[in-house]
Amino acid sequence: MARYEIFVTYKQGIFDPPGATAERALLNLGYEGVDSVKIGKFIQLEADADQAAVAAMCDKLLANPVIEDYRIERVEE
Repeated sequence: MARYEIFVTYKQGIFDPPGATAERALLNLGYEGVDSVKIGKFIQLEADADQAAVAAMCDKLLANPVIEDYRIERVEE
């Protein structure tokens, strides 16, 4: 059984509402120098599958390939 960590974020140029909200809130709290905040999803997956099969899972369900990018890392134990 393999373990994967999948990081999903909005593609460049796609508006990130949670990130924009967090950015404004940090500035309102007095944190200076915050240029950008991006918020995405983190998925841990344990499966009897190779990286190509995990990528297919991301394309079909775990991420929206139209507006999101994802990065898959296989975790060695």
